[in-house]
Amino acid sequence: MQLVIISGRSGSGKSIALQALEDLGYYAIDNLPAMLLGPLVDELSSDHSPHTSIAVSIDARNLPHALERFPTLLEEVRARGIDGQVIYLTTDARILLERYSATRRRHPLTRDSDMTLAEAIDSEETALAEIRDLADLVIDTSRLSVHELRRRISDQVANHRTDQLTLTVESFGFKRGVPLDADIVFDARCLPNPYWDPRLRPYTGRDAAVIEFLDGYPIVGEMHDDILAWVERWLPAYQASHRSYLTVAIGCTGGQHRSVHLAERLARHLAGHCPSVRLRHRELGIHNILPRPPEPPPAENDDEGT
Repeated sequence: MQLVIISGRSGSGKSIALQALEDLGYYAIDNLPAMLLGPLVDELSSDHSPHTSIAVSIDARNLPHALERFPTLLEEVRARGIDGQVIYLTTDARILLERYSATRRRHPLTRDSDMTLAEAIDSEETALAEIRDLADLVIDTSRLSVHELRRRISDQVANHRTDQLTLTVESFGFKRGVPLDADIVFDARCLPNPYWDPRLRPYTGRDAAVIEFLDGYPIVGEMHDDILAWVERWLPAYQASHRSYLTVAIGCTGGQHRSVHLAERLARHLAGHCPSVRLRHRELGIHNILPRPPEPPPAENDDEGT
C-alpha cells in the first residue's frame, strides 16, 4: 500500500494536490483527523479493501494535541510496513496575504479567534513545524500555476519510487528570494554577468550566445566543477539516510543567465549517473525530467589473435 500525506499552509494548494492524486486513482480524504491515520490504514490495508493507494490531507484544522502526536503516529504507520510519504506545500507569506485578500476567504485559524490574517499565517506555520520537519518533499507553490502544481504532484509524488532518491537541480534569482523547497543552495553571483552586455541581456543561460560568453571564463567552469564534486561527494550520504528527494538550488541575481547555465550543466552531468534527475528553472517556468543516457552496448568478444 502507498500512503501520501499532504500537509502545508492554508492557501498553498493542498486541495489541488489532493484532487490531482484522486484523479490518478488514489483514495483521497481531505482534513483527516491525525488520530485516525492508524485506523484508516488498518482498514484500507485489509484483504477485502480494493484500495492500494491512499492520499490524505492533514493540516492545521486538526486539534493541537493531534498535531503534536503526528511524529509518533507516522512512525507507527511506517512500522506496519506502509510506504508513507509526507508532502508539505508552502507559500511565501506575502503571497498568501495577497491570495486571501483577492479571494476574500477567511483563514481557518481566524474563524474562532481574534487573530489578524498575518498572525494566523504565522501561527499556522508554527503549528505545522513538526510535520514540515518530517516531510519527504517540500513544494514551494508561491509561483506555481494550478496546472504546474498538478504536474509536480504527478511527476514527483505519484510516479516516485521509494527505493531511489529523486534529485532536482533548480536555478533561481536571489532578487525574488531563495526557493522555500531548496535543500542545498549555491550562490553564482560572483561570476561574470551577461546581463551587462546589451546584446546578451534578452537571452538565457540555455542560449548559445550566453553559453559561449560564460564558457569563456575559467572561473565559471571552476565553480561548476566544485559544485559537481560536492554533490557527487555527498549524494551517497543523502541516499544512505533514506532521503526520497533532494533539491540543489543555484542562484544568481535574476535567475536568467548564470544560474541557468550552471544548473543545465550540472543536471545533465548528474543524469548520466543518477536514475532520477529533474531540472527546474524557476524564473523561466521550465521543468524537465532528464532521461538517463542509455547504457553502452557490451563490447563484443574478439578471440582472434589470443
